[in-house]
Amino acid sequence: MRKVSRVLVLLACVVGAACAKKPASSGDTSAQTQAGSLQGSSGSAAPGTNAKGRSGPRTQSNLVAFRSYDDVRSFLKTEVQNEKDHQAELRRKREEARRADAGADAAKPILKSGEPWDAGPGHKPAIHFDDLGGGVKEASPARRSADPAPAAAAPATAAKGDAKGTAATSITNNQHAGVDEGDIVKLFGKHLVVLRRGRIFSLRIEDKGIVPVDRVDAFGPDLDPSGTWYDEMLISDHKLVVIGFSYARGGTEVGFFDLDDAGHVKYRSTYHFRSNDYYSARNYSSRLIGDKLVFYMPLYLNPYADDPVRDFPANRRWHAGATVSEFKTIGDGSHVYRPQTLEGMPRALHSVVTCDISGADPACDARSVLGSYSRTFYVSPSAVYVWTQDYRMNEQGSAARVLANVFQLPLDGGAPAKLPVSGAPVDQFSFLEGDDENLNVVVRAQGNGDAMWQTEARSGTMAALRLPLSRFDGADEPVPAAFYTELPPVTGWSMQNRFVGDTLLYGEGNSWGYAHDDHERRVFAYRYKDKSRPHAISLDHGVDRIEPMGKNALVVGGDGKDLHFTTLRLGGDPARAATYVRQHASQGELRSHGFFYRGDSELSGVMGLPVRGEREPGYAHLMRDSAYILFLKSDALKLGELGQLGSNLVGQQQDGCRASCVDWYGNARPIFVGDRVFALLGYELVEGKIDGRIKEIRRANFSPPAAPNRVPANDYDD
Repeated sequence: MRKVSRVLVLLACVVGAACAKKPASSGDTSAQTQAGSLQGSSGSAAPGTNAKGRSGPRTQSNLVAFRSYDDVRSFLKTEVQNEKDHQAELRRKREEARRADAGADAAKPILKSGEPWDAGPGHKPAIHFDDLGGGVKEASPARRSADPAPAAAAPATAAKGDAKGTAATSITNNQHAGVDEGDIVKLFGKHLVVLRRGRIFSLRIEDKGIVPVDRVDAFGPDLDPSGTWYDEMLISDHKLVVIGFSYARGGTEVGFFDLDDAGHVKYRSTYHFRSNDYYSARNYSSRLIGDKLVFYMPLYLNPYADDPVRDFPANRRWHAGATVSEFKTIGDGSHVYRPQTLEGMPRALHSVVTCDISGADPACDARSVLGSYSRTFYVSPSAVYVWTQDYRMNEQGSAARVLANVFQLPLDGGAPAKLPVSGAPVDQFSFLEGDDENLNVVVRAQGNGDAMWQTEARSGTMAALRLPLSRFDGADEPVPAAFYTELPPVTGWSMQNRFVGDTLLYGEGNSWGYAHDDHERRVFAYRYKDKSRPHAISLDHGVDRIEPMGKNALVVGGDGKDLHFTTLRLGGDPARAATYVRQHASQGELRSHGFFYRGDSELSGVMGLPVRGEREPGYAHLMRDSAYILFLKSDALKLGELGQLGSNLVGQQQDGCRASCVDWYGNARPIFVGDRVFALLGYELVEGKIDGRIKEIRRANFSPPAAPNRVPANDYDD
């Protein structure tokens, strides 16, 4: 069963059965306990950018650091007993209540689930917070409208990670400039390197041609790739890193390859890091900041195990005949942290692993925090933020309190910190660490993290949190209600959100299933710095994608039949600028990396997006190539069609696939290299030239030799 968990979770999500439930763990208990740990150095993290607002790494934490893994063992055993006692007491009280035919009402949630938002002038209903265990009172409208920052904000500057994320040197639609995200295609000098279906391909993009150069397996020659997904790829200097997850070996698999100037790829080594599956329908596991590889790894704990510490961060270097005993814990346990007080047994260990890959072998360090299994994580240039959420049951057996925390794990090696918060973010785009020393987060009342397809199931009232980063240097105290501003909610489950400049944009639309036309057909624009009243901008479609276009924005969405592209002018009062409609079409890729905008001036540029036919489901990219990539031009925010670059391959040939035989991260990308324009479409790379319209000038087919797939058709998790 563990070999098909991604597929089973997806199918349940598409039919609406499981998107809001706990994500499947990576394998059964025996597979996890046999996996051992992954090996790395125990020293401090490699030098990096200091966390915001400090001259050096944070030395004091409002969390409790364990002294050793023996301390962790002892603590978890105590927590298990406490949990057993707590559950026994709850059962006793429920039995008493049943006999007396009475019981207390459940405490109200932090944010209500269905209260309407009144857009009347001068009136905004208060957000409903409970005391969060710290006596926080409900804020008055006057306090909510005041900026909670202790000092005046610095002059407004462009928010990091919006338009800058599409810098000329990057072909990836990154959230933050300088923080490269793992993807299926990367630029290396005069070469494009592609990761697909368990193989790595390099193609030389000469001035007058596209030449396939090399093709190698994305795994070592002595590795059995069965049960492994090779998902993401990053390049630093002449080093290529492939991030995958192995259900067979029970953890994150990191493969290192060497690239030479001619574009040849040579396998170097593989390391296994013990973890559960990191997969998210929207987020990416790995980031690269300079020579520092950063990736998030969840571990769902089994405190009832004889030795729960054997499932803690550890690694090993792979070789033929490698055994479980070769896994070594990372560090000595002193970099594992817990909150000072816990309301319930910890369910997961959230680890951020940083590896300096500048040397011959990676030097890795891990910072870990104990918390609930629900998580959403976000990587800024200075820190990793992990937002967790858990439910504390009352005597009647229902969720009485929602317990949420946000952890900050600095990338400079400083001590992590935590603050109790309210609500649940949707995905990584719900966050923005701004240049003005504030962390901005949009939350909904109900959510369950971003693992697997949890991002597609959110509901309830909404609020914008504006949190001064300096509060992470203080006590572990609940964030006051004054730091939240209630927002008009959306009615649908699948919500898109994005910070663009000084504006938060959000709305609801289609998800991984079939497109429909019963959306709200509007996008909200909220100035999160001055907290002015949100604007509701009418659309002719739902909100399936939001992308920055310099200081302005683009909203893409379907109406059940056609695909709409609408530009938004964000200067002054946010407003709709123009719309282009592609008839009988739907998005070919749902991930942020499926889109790219090349800004040629402040108000003009070119964009590309993979497109499919009418009424195709969102999950179609898992099994089929996109039909074509549509290119549009923007001139003063007015959109015009440039044309399309399409695929000549019909259907998926038998390519001898041994691993990653489902395109979880998609298979199509628009690529801009200088003034050149490419379309990656499965196993084809097509180049076009823009001269009024886009015209194909060359293409290359880099398909592997035809051969029967080595993975059974019904075993997609191989």
